[in-house]
Amino acid sequence: MKLALAHPTLHWFIGKPLQIAVIVVLAIVTRSLLAKVVERLTHRAITLRKSRNQFATAEAAQLDVSRRQQRAASISQLLRSIITVTVWTIALLMALATMGINIAPILASAGVVGVALGFGAQTMVKDYLAGIFLIIEDQYGVGDLVDVGPVVGVVEEVDLRVTQLRDSSGVVWYIRNGEILRVANHSQQKMS
Repeated sequence: MKLALAHPTLHWFIGKPLQIAVIVVLAIVTRSLLAKVVERLTHRAITLRKSRNQFATAEAAQLDVSRRQQRAASISQLLRSIITVTVWTIALLMALATMGINIAPILASAGVVGVALGFGAQTMVKDYLAGIFLIIEDQYGVGDLVDVGPVVGVVEEVDLRVTQLRDSSGVVWYIRNGEILRVANHSQQKMS
């Protein structure tokens, strides 16, 4: 009789933690595999892309390679972060469901919160998306002399949300990427 009472409890203690452990292991493996795929794809993008200027000097060609590596590192970091958050969110929801917690209200609440945050953070999302496209399209990079409307200066830093420029008088400007409507890159002029 004691064995019959201990069996369901024993089953819960062995079954549920074991299932959760499998979910965690699968999440770790999935995240690692996807991160390696991202690394390979970004490395391939660096090596396959040709230089814009066929007549570039060796120094300019090296700068182009360095710039492509910086872009690939930025894109790779962004994609790895997205993968990590997605995989662990799914793993957490699966673990909660395994423990018998109804995740439907959690998903509904997350949807409502996501919509509210989306409306509240529109400008930030716009800045991040613009930053992603600036990096992917290689509109400018660190060291380029650019005209972005009200400011002409040398790019000191390009982040996903903000671009940092230093104008000719030495003033540092922080421009949100979503606010940049046009870019004139004087460093990418065609050599004759």
